[in-house]
Amino acid sequence: MRGGTKIASFNTSNLISHLKMNHSEGYAAFVQQSNEKKQQGKAALKKNTQMTLKEATEKKQKYAKDHPRAKAINRKIMECIALDNQPFSIVQDAGFTKLVEFLEPRFTMPNRKYLTDVCLPELYSVVYSHVEKLIADAVSISFTTDIWSSSVSQVSMLSLTAQWLDKDFVLMKSVLHSQECRGSHTAEAIASAFEGMFATWKIPKENVHVVVRDNARNMAKATSEFGVPSLPCMAHTLQLAVNGGALSQRSIADALAVGRRVVGHFKHSPLACSRFEDIQKELNMPVKKLQQDVSTRWNSTYYMMQSLVEQKRAVSAYATDYELPTILTATQWGIMEKMITLLEPFEQLTKDISSAEATAADVIPGVMSLTRLLAKTDESDKGVQTAKHALLEAVSKRFDGVQTEPLYAIATMVDARYKDRYFDPDKKEGARNMLLNVVEEMASVCNGQQEDAAGASADDPGQEDQDPPPKRVRTGSLQDMYREILTENDVTKQTTTGETASQVHAYLGEATILKTTCPLNYWGSTQVRFPALARVARKYLTAPCTSVDSERLFSAISHVIDEKRNRIHCNNAEMLIFIQKNIPLMDKGKN
Repeated sequence: MRGGTKIASFNTSNLISHLKMNHSEGYAAFVQQSNEKKQQGKAALKKNTQMTLKEATEKKQKYAKDHPRAKAINRKIMECIALDNQPFSIVQDAGFTKLVEFLEPRFTMPNRKYLTDVCLPELYSVVYSHVEKLIADAVSISFTTDIWSSSVSQVSMLSLTAQWLDKDFVLMKSVLHSQECRGSHTAEAIASAFEGMFATWKIPKENVHVVVRDNARNMAKATSEFGVPSLPCMAHTLQLAVNGGALSQRSIADALAVGRRVVGHFKHSPLACSRFEDIQKELNMPVKKLQQDVSTRWNSTYYMMQSLVEQKRAVSAYATDYELPTILTATQWGIMEKMITLLEPFEQLTKDISSAEATAADVIPGVMSLTRLLAKTDESDKGVQTAKHALLEAVSKRFDGVQTEPLYAIATMVDARYKDRYFDPDKKEGARNMLLNVVEEMASVCNGQQEDAAGASADDPGQEDQDPPPKRVRTGSLQDMYREILTENDVTKQTTTGETASQVHAYLGEATILKTTCPLNYWGSTQVRFPALARVARKYLTAPCTSVDSERLFSAISHVIDEKRNRIHCNNAEMLIFIQKNIPLMDKGKN
């Protein structure tokens, strides 16, 4: 009862009166609860407004070093230094100390020695334990490795990064080592370093799927002596193919030499640079700087040519009014324009294989599409036919045998975007046999698991004919070659077999998924249908096709061992990088 029939009478006072008159027990409970709340409110008010002398004194005292609050702040400062590449001397910077004092007046800023001797090892131990647990649960792990030498300190470092797939086909990545590599970089020394690295993490060699390294002979020999399978970095192999096949051609090399001198003139002269910007504004062109290339990165040469051609009008106008060390001729401008078109698919392929999700499965389709594109003739090839033919020969030579390499072939077969569609006709049967052998071998090890699962609907999500069509791209591009090969090898045109009950034949008989679809998502939802194939996919799709992860690691190290910290101890640098690269892995686990 709320009292009366009007809305104005519907209030708590009438409810209380109703309880008092008709429900004495309920009213007594209500009164007791109300009194308890009032007492709690008074106690809280007294606590907030009145402190004892002891409480007031303690509130102004600094935290002890072992106080939980002080330890938590020290850890966050250590994380800040590791994640943001800050020097340990940040704790002495006036601005940073004032900020921390404002946020927590009771905190005492630690000195650099306390950070390096106590906080850094403690945080490293926490992150190490988390990564160690993840590594212990992984069955098949792939790695990348490389060697880097600092330009500001006499130190070389050897990297080791790992990646694997969990039970749900989620890709996990971790940096395990970036340790100092002293002495001569011989194969024996590197193999010995590998021995120590893998022993530290208790990773048996049978859990090592592959190690991706550069094409240097010492690295190839080191992995062989250590006794683990290895593959060369595809990006590095493309670098060698482009440099040896096209950029070494006399006419092209001469044009590039002139282009470098033009770019270098603006790089080393602030006056020339400002004049060049004025000309760009007068011509209503976007103000952009010319890009200098790096000899170890062929795509930097591509970007240099691209920037020169984009700013051709501005460069020509500058040469009319001011002096340049040399001038590009009309023929050389034409060579650059045609070389940009010729190298465009190489640049696209390099971007694709350098992505974080790229795997060894991308090598065979990428090489087949690239060689097919280079084999086609076009009117725009005039003037660069020799370079194009040299590129085709270089790519064919550098990637000869990829279709018969099991690490590439099986990875391609279990990638639902490619399957067996990108193999030459005489290599396709061999690739299928390789896959069948591996499936049977791994199934015999896991014979306790159910071999076949209930069939699924034919209109499985993610198949080519169920997805929206991809965006159209320029005719004659690398993507056109992918689709052209896929169309020629459509499943409906292949000879089928009677082994329809086999998981392998059922899987290969289905349509491929779109190239833009993630194959790991496919296997995450399809592993129930093809459990034996899923085990193979979980192993072979862990392999990257480049050592880009190690390259990115060294980019991060160059920010740690820089001019401000060129005397940092290598062990401290390794711990900082380890924390920086693996804290996101801890955050991912929390989420």
